Order: sequence, then C-alpha cells, then structure tokens
Amino acid sequence: MLLRNARLILPDGLVRGSLRIRDGKIAEVLGPDATPSTGEEVWDAEGQFIAPGFIDMHIHGALRRDAMDADPEAFATICRYHARGGTTSLALTTITAETESILAVIEAVELYRKAPAADGAQVLGVHIEGPYFSRDRPGAHRLDLIRNPVRAEWEQFLAHREAITQITLAPELPGSLELIEAFSTAGIRVSGGHTEAWDHEAAAGFAHGMRQATHTFNCMSSARRRGPFREAGMLEFALGEPEILCEVIADGRHVSPTLLRMLYRAKGYDGIALITDASAGAGLPEGEVFNLGDIACVVQNEVGMTADGRALAGSTANMMRIVSGMVNLGGVHLVEAVRMATLNPAHALGMQDRKGSLEKGMDADCVAFTDDFQVTQTFIAGRALW
Repeated sequence: MLLRNARLILPDGLVRGSLRIRDGKIAEVLGPDATPSTGEEVWDAEGQFIAPGFIDMHIHGALRRDAMDADPEAFATICRYHARGGTTSLALTTITAETESILAVIEAVELYRKAPAADGAQVLGVHIEGPYFSRDRPGAHRLDLIRNPVRAEWEQFLAHREAITQITLAPELPGSLELIEAFSTAGIRVSGGHTEAWDHEAAAGFAHGMRQATHTFNCMSSARRRGPFREAGMLEFALGEPEILCEVIADGRHVSPTLLRMLYRAKGYDGIALITDASAGAGLPEGEVFNLGDIACVVQNEVGMTADGRALAGSTANMMRIVSGMVNLGGVHLVEAVRMATLNPAHALGMQDRKGSLEKGMDADCVAFTDDFQVTQTFIAGRALW
C-alpha cells in the first residue's frame, strides 16, 4: 500500500510526504506525490495528518466492557472502539480485586494475544493497577480490597512477566520496595500511583526501579507540612526527577489547563506519556450507567464518576481527544503532543525499535486525522481498519 499526499508527523517535525508499506512495515518514506508501483493500493490522505498509531499504556474499557471481564469478546470490543480514536496498541488495565480475578485477566490476555480480533488495536499486555495502594488515595477502587504487597501474591503475577507491561503501586507501603526491584529487574515498568508517599519514600521507590507516575495529579500526594516544615510528595518528586515519566489524562476534566501547562514546563515533551485511563463508560452518552469492576458508575460531565459521586472513575475519552486536549488546553505543539502518545510510551515499554515513529522498518501502525482532530482512518500493520 502507498499512503500518499499527507502531512507526516515525525518525531522532530512535520513534512509533506508519503509512506510505502510492505509486509506490515514502513518500507520507504517518500515525497508527497510518490508514484505507486504496479498493483499497489493507494490511499490518498488529501493533505491530512498521518501520525504513528497511538500507544495507550493505561486503559480499562469502553462501551460497558471492562478488562476485568477477562473475556475475549470484551477485549475485542475495547480494542475496536479505541482503534476508532487512533489507538493501535494498548495495555488492558486491572483494578483492585482479589488475586484470582487479576490472574484471570492476565491469563485471558495471554490467550487473546494468540488470536486477537483483526479489526482492533493490538493488546500489548496487562497493566496491573492495584491492589497495592494507599488507603488514603483509593480513587474509585474498593477500599476493602486495598492491601500491602505480599511476596506470595505478587510472585503469582510475576510468573506471567511476559504478559505484564506495568504495575502501579504506592511506594511507601511495607513490602513495596522488594516488589519494585523484582518487577523492574524483570523488565516490567513500575509506576507510582494512588499514593501518599513523602518525598523520601518516593525517592526510595525510584532508587529501587520506579520510573513512572500514574495519572499525574490524580490520587497522588503533594507538598504538605511535616511538623513545622514543608516536604514534597510524589507529585513534586515526579516533576523534579528527569527520569520519571509522567502519565497524564488531558481530557480537560482530570487535569486543568493550568496544571497541563505546568506539567509541560516541568517535564518537557519527552517526560510525558498521554493516556486515556478510559473506563467502560467510554463511548457512552451523558447519564449512562456502567460498572468499574463491580462498582456502579455513571457518565457525568464527560468523565466517569462513581454513582455516589465520591470519585472519578476513569475517563470517557479516546486518545485523539487526549492529544487534542494537550494541544488546545496545554498549549503544546501538535508534533510534541503526538510524541507523548507514541514515541514516549514506546520508549517506556522498550518498543522504540518497532513502534512510535514513522520511519523505515517500523511497524506500519498509523492514524490519519483532520485539522480539527477527526480520525478518518487507522492502519495496523499497514491494513486499513475500515
């Protein structure tokens, strides 16, 4: 296939160009008026943007289906929906639950990856979010299931290391440092989240291998007084440590424009990973009900909320909305915002040699969209999804 006459979003700028795709890879990056080879299918972008396919490291669901369903049909529904928003790769994310329920998701994902739906985003693996949280920062997770890390439990998760992309935990909990070191040594991304950590506790997590902050600003300790003195929390540690990658939900609800701009000033374009944290409410109209695990939720003010109004319950966004939010609300250049949704997560997951940029030899995962951020086509391994 030849994708021609596009504005290609490269890691360092915009160029007019075309992409030749062969065997699921980008074979050549050409000029905008490239001539097709004999028998080559042509897709004319008519001057639209073409970006690398978005990589969502943190996503729970869509259309009332949740990763916790541990069901291939649920996974397929989630992947199809988010592909419509330009996501070509994603990590299905758990919530705080019993050991058996989390293991069931991991095992179901292992099976699904062997025979995935052909018309949806690729599942990279499982992001384990919970159960090792601060009870003071539960978010929408069940307080009665939050617990400290116990080696006998997390070793069961670690036995599936090839299927796990990331784990989110509170680094201050007893037993967390041992877990962080074990998971990071196994090549699994460790992220601090749902945490009340003081500065020194966050620093200890970093020293043992924690390199990420989960949905920055949300469910995260900030500067506060300890006795007469003011001490940083997880937020300030993440903003001040160059090696910490900060996830952010730029949907205009979870984080205000001022906070988005502050994050960008602190971390720069290469220190941020855009995520949706989309719940099963994604794709549903205002007022519709859904579940986050077994927690009743509702779509309200364009986000998911617990039915009791106590907490946010994920976003209802696709990644195209998140990218547009970073541009329109955060004031970030489009090229940099796209990098936050592509190359930065690819680097975090060790996939930068295959995904995240439009270069020769990379997976031909791409999204075409208009100036007003409307997705017109998503390509996975060079195949148009609709």
